[in-house]
Amino acid sequence: MPFAALGLTPALTRAAGMQGFVVPTAIQQAAIPAILRGQDVLGRAQTGSGKTAAFALPLLQRLIAGRSETPRRLRALILAPTRELAVQIGDVILALAQGFAQPLKTVVAFGGISINPQMMDLRGGADIVVATPGRLLDLIDRNALKIGDVQTLVLDEADRLLDLGFADEINRIIALLPAFRQSLLFSATFPQSVEALADKMLMNPTRIDVEPQTTTAATIVQRSIEVDRHRRGELLTRLIHDNGWTRALVFVATQREAEQLAYQLCHVGIRAAPFHGELSQRKRTTALADLNSHALQVVIATDVAARGLDIPQLPVVVNYDLPRSADDYTHRIGRTGRAGESGLAISFVSADTEAHFRLIEKRNNLRLPRERIAGFEPRQQPAVTPPGAPGGGVKGKRKSKKDKLREAAARGES
Repeated sequence: MPFAALGLTPALTRAAGMQGFVVPTAIQQAAIPAILRGQDVLGRAQTGSGKTAAFALPLLQRLIAGRSETPRRLRALILAPTRELAVQIGDVILALAQGFAQPLKTVVAFGGISINPQMMDLRGGADIVVATPGRLLDLIDRNALKIGDVQTLVLDEADRLLDLGFADEINRIIALLPAFRQSLLFSATFPQSVEALADKMLMNPTRIDVEPQTTTAATIVQRSIEVDRHRRGELLTRLIHDNGWTRALVFVATQREAEQLAYQLCHVGIRAAPFHGELSQRKRTTALADLNSHALQVVIATDVAARGLDIPQLPVVVNYDLPRSADDYTHRIGRTGRAGESGLAISFVSADTEAHFRLIEKRNNLRLPRERIAGFEPRQQPAVTPPGAPGGGVKGKRKSKKDKLREAAARGES
C-alpha cells in the first residue's frame, strides 16, 4: 500500500519518499487515516516502527490546510520524555515540511540549556512545539508560550514519560489545554498508568495495537556471557580489543557507573565518554556526534538513551548492567540492527543477576545459551531458587494467579 492510498496529499507523499518512507509501516497504515479524520488515537508500537512519521505526516497535512493566522497560534503540541527524542521528532517534522509553499514554524524546547534562546525562537508564535514537559511549563510560566489554542496534542513514548516521573507535569499541561482537541497517545507498552492516562485525555479513541516487531530483532545477534560482577570491566575491554569494535553503546544502571566505566576505559586507551541525564545538553550532543564520527569508540549510557536515539549503523550494544524490565531490554538492544542492518547485542550475566535475566528471557520468549570467555570463567555460582519460590522482579509485570497460589502453598497457607 503506497502512502498516497492513506489520504495524504501528493506534496506530503513526495516529502515522505524523499525522506526514505517508501512503504507505510503497520503503525502508519493504521494511524494516518484516523488522524486525518480528526480522531483521537491510542497507539502501541515499538521503537523503530515509524511512529514519528505516523503522527507527523497527517499532523502536517491538517496544519497546512488550516494555515492562515498571523501572528501564528500554537496549534500542535508534542510532548517527549527526553531531549534527544524531542530533537529527533523536530528533525523529522522539519524534513517533511521543508518543501511547503507556506512554511510551518516548529520550535523544539528542552531543559539542560539556557531557556533564553528558546524564548527568542517563540517570538512571533509557532505552529508546532516539540518539548519535554518540564521545559514547556517553564516557558508557560514565563509567558513565552500559551497553549490555549492547541488543536492537537501528541504524547510520544507515554510509558517513558510516566516512568520518568512526569505525571504531575502532564496533568498540569492537560489542564491548560482546550477541552475540545485531538489527542494522540503513542506508547511502546500499555501499563496500567498509561491506560489511566488514556482514559483521562482521549475521547472514543481509535486503538492501534501493533504487536512488538520481530523483523528488527531478527537482524540482531543476541548473546549472553557469564562473568563475575567485579570482572565485567576487564571483559568489556577484552571484547573491544579482540573484536576490533569501532563503535559500541554500553548500558549501565547509574550515572556514577557511567562516569567510572568511561574513565576506566579511557585509562586503558579506549576512547569512551559517559551519557546520562545530569550531563549538559552540549556534552550529550557532543558524545553522540563523536560516536557517529568514530571520534569515540564507546558511549556509556544510562537508560536515558534506551529510547529516542537513532544512531545510524551502530554495530554493538552491551548490557553491562541488565535492564530493570523486559521492555527496557527490547528498547536497549533496538539501538542496533536498525533499518535492516545487522547488529550484535551482548548481556553480561553474573551470579546475582542470572534469575533476573531468566525472567527477561521468559518475557521476550528467548532462551540464550550462556557463554564463557577463556580467562573470565565465573567463580561465583547463582543461588538455587527453591521450587515454588517467587521468581524475582521484572519491573512492570504482575504475578499470575498461579504464581500467587504457589507462593501461598510455599508459606503453608490454605
